[in-house]
Amino acid sequence: MKQKPALSSQNTARRGLGRDATVAALCGVFVALMVGAAYAAVPFYNWFCRTTGFNGTTQVATSAPSSAPLARTIAVRFDSNVAGGLPWKFEPEQTQIEVKIGEVVTVYYTVTNQSARATTGQAAYNVAPLTVGSYFQKINCFCFTEQTMAPGEKREMPVVFYVDPKLVADGDNDGLNTITLSYTFYPVRVAEPLAASQPDRRKGSL
Repeated sequence: MKQKPALSSQNTARRGLGRDATVAALCGVFVALMVGAAYAAVPFYNWFCRTTGFNGTTQVATSAPSSAPLARTIAVRFDSNVAGGLPWKFEPEQTQIEVKIGEVVTVYYTVTNQSARATTGQAAYNVAPLTVGSYFQKINCFCFTEQTMAPGEKREMPVVFYVDPKLVADGDNDGLNTITLSYTFYPVRVAEPLAASQPDRRKGSL
């Protein structure tokens, strides 16, 4: 009769250990899900912005619109910026043009590497007001890829775009007269190749 409390205590201890193991497993699964969500958040956000035009993100078009340009025109302004650490001069050849809605237009930005060494940058972009992001369609743009400039190199970089005619049916943009397309170039670090005379210690060379 005196052994029953001991057996009861052992059962209680086993149940406690079982609960602890379950809680630990659930916590592990939760942490794994949170880590996975963190890695997925950035590409998901980028996809969401490209798809919806959120935050003024422009769209990527593969061809010109099928319908003829509309009579309505709109002014498009061009803005250029260079982040710190990138020794480039970057400016549009025209600060503003008037375009027909649905008209395919090509404009140029001029970029000069003012450094005595090769440098690499990539442009981020958006349009204002933010509500027109889903209607500003770019067919070709230097912002899609990294740009490497030789020392002192000067280059013309084209942007081919049109304003989607669907804009005129959007009541949120009634009375819209001007769109601003803005670019900012940011520096990109490029790994330097190992010199031929130096051993590659990453591979265990002697």
